[in-house]
Amino acid sequence: MEGIRVDPAMVEEASDRAVAAFAADTYAHMIDSLCGGEPASIARVTRRVTAMTQDLDAFQLRPGIDGLLRRLRNAGLAVVALNLKTQRPELAGLFVAEPDLPPEACVLIGDRLDKDIAPAKARGMATIQFRSGRWRRQRPRSAAEMPDAVVTDVPELEVAIDALRIE
Repeated sequence: MEGIRVDPAMVEEASDRAVAAFAADTYAHMIDSLCGGEPASIARVTRRVTAMTQDLDAFQLRPGIDGLLRRLRNAGLAVVALNLKTQRPELAGLFVAEPDLPPEACVLIGDRLDKDIAPAKARGMATIQFRSGRWRRQRPRSAAEMPDAVVTDVPELEVAIDALRIE
């Protein structure tokens, strides 16, 4: 990486440290860590990573999520995607652009406690943490970050959504 020796284990450790620190910018935190805090190296690596990833669509659909979203939509629920950067043909027509719903009628599903769960809870929404990827090890630091349910796959997510709809 730009003249800095790193191996997959070092990258995983840097990722874990960024998650544990609830870093606002995960990649910046990782780069700083891997570059040993050296400003010139950080700037060089940041430019390189940005050039490599600026057009990357990292959004991945979990197996079965498109079917679940269709079932929810067919059941009359408003399905909204936040921060969806690209149109996905397999999800065409599923999302409502601007739902006119009070927060207490909403369920937010997110992977980050600090950026997804806590803000939604503060607005009065029910929340589900989908533990996956980099954020799978993140744990609540306070009641404000405590989700109403925690899931690790789409079948668990469907059960959690149904349970929250009943409450």
